[in-house]
Amino acid sequence: GQMIIVKEKNEKVYLICGSHKEVIWFKDNQRIANTTELDLGAMYDDPRGTYACEKGTDRFVLQVYYRMCQNCIEVDAPTISGIVVADVIATVLLMVAVYCISGQDKGRMSRASDRQNLIANEQLYQ
Repeated sequence: GQMIIVKEKNEKVYLICGSHKEVIWFKDNQRIANTTELDLGAMYDDPRGTYACEKGTDRFVLQVYYRMCQNCIEVDAPTISGIVVADVIATVLLMVAVYCISGQDKGRMSRASDRQNLIANEQLYQ
């Protein structure tokens, strides 16, 4: 037999019930339209409900449930690889900065005045 076809076109949802011109559409058992192709509106508006098309004595029922994320971002492979590469570069730069900062204290030479003070204090204890 026939069935209801769900079609997405230009970010809108359409229901198609065969090729007959005399089709009556129902949403939740309430008559809504007399057209072959029923426009449910934008898919982002979450078109939900039980839709039925009636052609003569035949009645076809379909439950529609769309759940779209309004604030979601589509992430593809180049975006993910860019994030990973940027993270690795930032980690390496941070490691180099920590190494350079911590390496400066090791290379400092002690001054002669520091040495004289230490020797002078040791002589007092001897």
